Amino acid sequence: MQFIGLGIGIAILALVILLFAARLLLGERWLMGWLRGMLGLSLLSIAVIGALIAYDISTYAEIPSDKPLLTISAKAEGPQRYRVTVLEGATERSFLLDGDLWQLDVRQLHWKGLADLIGLKPGYRLETLNGRFFAIEQQELAAFTHVELAKSRYGVDFWQWLRNFEKDLFIVDANPLRVSYLPIADGAVYSVSLVPTGLMAEPLNNAAQQALKDWQ
Repeated sequence: MQFIGLGIGIAILALVILLFAARLLLGERWLMGWLRGMLGLSLLSIAVIGALIAYDISTYAEIPSDKPLLTISAKAEGPQRYRVTVLEGATERSFLLDGDLWQLDVRQLHWKGLADLIGLKPGYRLETLNGRFFAIEQQELAAFTHVELAKSRYGVDFWQWLRNFEKDLFIVDANPLRVSYLPIADGAVYSVSLVPTGLMAEPLNNAAQQALKDWQ
């Protein structure tokens, strides 16, 4: 709810700027017509970008403290092709994934300084799920080796902007998290949790445990 609230707050600010921009553009008394019009259009652009940033932030969720981020299960649908189900809270999604191994990338927003003092909690958003073959020639021919789990709209990507800025903003850090390649197998179920060292995947059933033993 925190990130939805942050998104709503930024959206309200963007709406105020939008109304002010509209008032400037539609006003009857133009003392400095061209400059006023340019200012109005600039504020209008800021309002639109602000609204998109608000939406982007609202797609992040608080990191649960007492349970895994998600579980991943696989069911074979053909040779080295699986129906992978991602259960994140109450949300369940399924995708086709080809390969012998799977990898998960996650984005984290970590608040610090004043933001941390006022009680903002770290958040996350799933990014991509990837499949990989042991054989390079199979990897090149596979149809389902990359799944986008979330996507920013119209190129407005708050997390990526923070990463590209490459400076300490004193308020928030944008951290990439990853579950490195683990074996995928029919019936295997894994849980993924956030620990101090990053993401940790654990096998939840015999199929996943056996896949790990065979791989190692």
